[in-house]
Amino acid sequence: MDKILMTQEGFDKLQQELNELRTTGRAEVSEKIRVARGFGDLSENSEYDEAKNDQAVMEARIAQLEEQLKHVEIIGAEDIATDMVSVGSVVKILDIEYGDEMTYRIVSSLESGGEGETITDKSPVGQALLGHRVGEVVDVEAPAGVVSFKILEIGR
Repeated sequence: MDKILMTQEGFDKLQQELNELRTTGRAEVSEKIRVARGFGDLSENSEYDEAKNDQAVMEARIAQLEEQLKHVEIIGAEDIATDMVSVGSVVKILDIEYGDEMTYRIVSSLESGGEGETITDKSPVGQALLGHRVGEVVDVEAPAGVVSFKILEIGR
């Protein structure tokens, strides 16, 4: 697995999720299984099957997080370039066709879903912006056709 660039905030959020799954998540699923066992014959016990399925899903997520966190390289504010778009950059762009200005933070795909306007480095727009500079125009393949954005500002 390649290294995963991530902000400290994103890393902390994933670490917190992992810790919660290891502690309260496992305890809750264990209790569900214990209660379901009390309902009798396990071969016809849908509550037991559901609890075991929940356990498998949770353990898979724990394993996934553990593996991903091994490959994280944390980028600090001082590591984020302001002359070129990179993970961690705050980018102000202009939709050339419609004249709309938008500001996004480029984040690792593991950090998506955070507060504010973010796009991941693996999304079509994120991939297109990476490595470009203020004033450059980037074209993004979208389902409706090619969309062109002009980079207006790059910050941290």
